[in-house]
Amino acid sequence: MPRTSKWLFAGVAVALAAVALTVPGDGQAQSLFTHNSNAPVDFDAARIELQQRQDRVVLSGGVAINQAGLNLQASRVTVAFRDIGSTDIQRIDALGGVTVSKGDTNARGQSAIYDLDRRIITMIGNVRLNRAGDRLNGERLVIDLTTGLTSIDGRASGGGANNVNSRNGRVSGSFTVPQRNDSSN
Repeated sequence: MPRTSKWLFAGVAVALAAVALTVPGDGQAQSLFTHNSNAPVDFDAARIELQQRQDRVVLSGGVAINQAGLNLQASRVTVAFRDIGSTDIQRIDALGGVTVSKGDTNARGQSAIYDLDRRIITMIGNVRLNRAGDRLNGERLVIDLTTGLTSIDGRASGGGANNVNSRNGRVSGSFTVPQRNDSSN
């Protein structure tokens, strides 16, 4: 099959997968740490551009991506494939008002990188993480889907003064405290 036909087939296959988008209906709380990064990636966008020489697809215009209940929304998304003619996704880069959510976890930032091989999501730029009533703010968020470790840094790259954000390079937030029926207060 010629390369152009392979890319056209890949684009059509991804589009058909988007039509078959399903949301789990088991009623269980979904966790980022039990996420199946091998599940199909479904998308919806105003425009798709196949860049076969660069082994990537660029989606733009209110992009919505779903993978096994993990939702990503952004203005523009680049999907990088492993090899020429392959539909094996290696990495997803998102720009512009990025939101990543699953279950009771929601993160917002200016950009995000989802490395499917390493199972790591990195968000940069005025990041806000909300989880079960807890709220954290910083410049860089890293979520390891394998270990469940989530870290937030007050600096986008952890480096020098040029990376200091408006909170002076600090992380801020709020944790909820469960209500107790303790008469000893």
